Amino acid sequence: MNDFSDLSDVAVLMPAFNGQADVERTLASFSESATVHVLIVDDGSTPPIAAPRIDGMDIEILRLAKNGGIERALQAGMEALAARGVRYAARIDAGDLASPDRLAKQRVYMETHPRVAVLGMWTHVVSTSGAPLFDLTPPTEPAAIRREMLLRTCFTHPSLMLRVAAVIEAGNYRARYRAAEDLDLLMRLLKRHDGANLPEFGLFYELNESGISATKRRAQAVSTLRLQLRHARVTNPLDWIGIVKSIAHLVLPYRALRSLKAKLLKSAPSA
Repeated sequence: MNDFSDLSDVAVLMPAFNGQADVERTLASFSESATVHVLIVDDGSTPPIAAPRIDGMDIEILRLAKNGGIERALQAGMEALAARGVRYAARIDAGDLASPDRLAKQRVYMETHPRVAVLGMWTHVVSTSGAPLFDLTPPTEPAAIRREMLLRTCFTHPSLMLRVAAVIEAGNYRARYRAAEDLDLLMRLLKRHDGANLPEFGLFYELNESGISATKRRAQAVSTLRLQLRHARVTNPLDWIGIVKSIAHLVLPYRALRSLKAKLLKSAPSA
């Protein structure tokens, strides 16, 4: 019988490039009833990331010789977790904060839903000062996620818990689609497995103007569009609406898009 309070087969996977203070703040946000295992992939930081001492945490650092980008860091991290026999990888990025018992809640769901290989949670989006901006409440059920996957963001990447074996089987993270490595992996996972979201908030996502979505917005939009065109289903109109949205991301200013998105989300009815 499974012990749902046990997190021995779960590891938090966090890529990091510099930002020691953000790493420490993020890890300190975890509040679980069992020891939390963490793998930090130091993507060539100068100075190197140091493992903080946090009660209730077992922290390991995998150091990469040089900065190769988040795609390479996640790929190396997932390979390391697979080699260690870890079953579940819980993603989070430096600067984001976890809600209490996030890992335990996700593991319980994964244990009782063996067809699910990727599980997200709803997300509070906040500014770098912690001020609330808007909430992300994507669909929770596998069928709705499959239907809407190319229309909208159905998962917040740093909220995910992933089955490590399924990720490796699907080909792991890869750098073929720069700044859209999460969507690339998810589309491959959903070919053989289900995806779901817990209908509760598990993450405070920090919207940082210097983050990937801002500094690599065009590369992300191009990669997303390439993936949409590759996976689009002729009979699903939502896929084609998603393609139009990606084209809009390529031609409209980032701040205008972010402002419009925030207004739409605030005016949408609560799920």
